[in-house]
Amino acid sequence: MSTPAPLTALNRAIRENDLDEVTRQLAPEPGMRAVEFAPGLSRWEWEASAAHVINPFGFVRGGYLSVFAGAVIDSAIGTVLADGELATTAEMKIAYLKPAKPGVLHGEGNVVQKGSRVAFVEARIANAAGDPVASVTSTWTIMRAGS
Repeated sequence: MSTPAPLTALNRAIRENDLDEVTRQLAPEPGMRAVEFAPGLSRWEWEASAAHVINPFGFVRGGYLSVFAGAVIDSAIGTVLADGELATTAEMKIAYLKPAKPGVLHGEGNVVQKGSRVAFVEARIANAAGDPVASVTSTWTIMRAGS
């Protein structure tokens, strides 16, 4: 198995801090945008105010917070992949710490540890005031193209 060309281009865009290209490829929801990448780090923002992401109680739906967290952790792991490496999510856990009101949310993902076969990534989702609304942990399987 070789590394698919779109994945190679995405990983290059992450490493080169091409925020527009990464946002175009990874943001599954309007208003989500990449802010910064560095080795082992990703930062995103999301204007979470579209009617379909708000639950009947007036808060951002947990599933959409999970989708946002996915973009954050996906790009964080992308910052540490070598050429020819692929990563797939093996497990993801999200803890909702408090209801997220509609508005700007910030996501920060950090690669805790990356080995040759497994990686661990954490993310924090916070509201505009910086208060955490969700905590995410994930385990990733690392593969080499051709293996």
